[in-house]
Amino acid sequence: MRPICAAISASALQHNLNVVKQHAKTAKVMAVVKANGYGHGLINVVYALAEADGFATVNIASAIDMREAGVDQDILLLEGVFDEEELRIAASFDMTVTVHNESQISMLENTQLARPINVYLKMNTGMNRLGFKPSDYAAAHQRLQQCDNAANITLMTHFATANEPTGIIEPLARFKETTKTIGGEVSLANSATILLHPEAHADWVRAGIMLYGATPAGDTPAADFNLKPAMYFTSELIAVQTLEKGESVGYGALFTATKQIRIGIVACGYADGYPRHALTGTPIAVNGTVTQTLGRVSMDMLFCDLSDLPEADAGSPVELWGDTISVDAVAQASGTIGYELLCAIAPRVQKKVVE
Repeated sequence: MRPICAAISASALQHNLNVVKQHAKTAKVMAVVKANGYGHGLINVVYALAEADGFATVNIASAIDMREAGVDQDILLLEGVFDEEELRIAASFDMTVTVHNESQISMLENTQLARPINVYLKMNTGMNRLGFKPSDYAAAHQRLQQCDNAANITLMTHFATANEPTGIIEPLARFKETTKTIGGEVSLANSATILLHPEAHADWVRAGIMLYGATPAGDTPAADFNLKPAMYFTSELIAVQTLEKGESVGYGALFTATKQIRIGIVACGYADGYPRHALTGTPIAVNGTVTQTLGRVSMDMLFCDLSDLPEADAGSPVELWGDTISVDAVAQASGTIGYELLCAIAPRVQKKVVE
């Protein structure tokens, strides 16, 4: 079996949930577990986060899997449902649905359900992705209040620039002005808002990337928020080569040695979820020591610099990201974000839960 593995730390997930609770104080915590628990494995995550007040996902099949795995907390479908059959299923499994357009209200008004269903009514305060414009929000809320199939209505928005110091001032003011005469619980805060904008914690916070130990706040490391990585993406060296001065390595010969060096070949590539666009110099750890990648990432292998690691040889452990190398550092070197890397872990990579 190839040595590559994604170890999922239950204790880190639990620790990060506690960090959310410390910030959120009296707000209830909705753990966002979309995209297969941000690549960590849906059921792995929900078991580790059993103390969360609720869970949120986008896929109704994932929500059913959670119910069948014994989850009895609230489960929110962040994009709502897409047809009447999904609405009936959501009601039968006691899910909560986001409503972000008029067709979803009409669906609620015209579908026979086994029971009324809880609703999150979403306002578009600047993301311009999903949600009712502030000018249409009160009318949408009134329709839901008059709809027999709509039970509790939670007021909701999502901030586009919460990772910036003043990023929620205008959209929060817009939301408050629009809802000042509308009652109900309120859910506003994603991970960045939880950490940076306590004035917007409201009744429910929706914790996503921070639960997995990556930063939602740009250049601020996750460790600065006392977050721990929940995924340890590891492999081994499977070969060592010596490059002479002037020799190159990998497809496209993107790295050429300026002197004799030793390089390690790691059993991991873009088919495992490591970013192909990671440049020479991306941090990686061998035998617990930080070094760098070299050349272009292949489908199943990548290269690393062993110049200062004379003891490294085939079988030496490699950390792609985890405690020594943060996923955010790899993402920054690759021109992307930690979210993408965590979600991109391939199905062929073995996942195991560790404490």
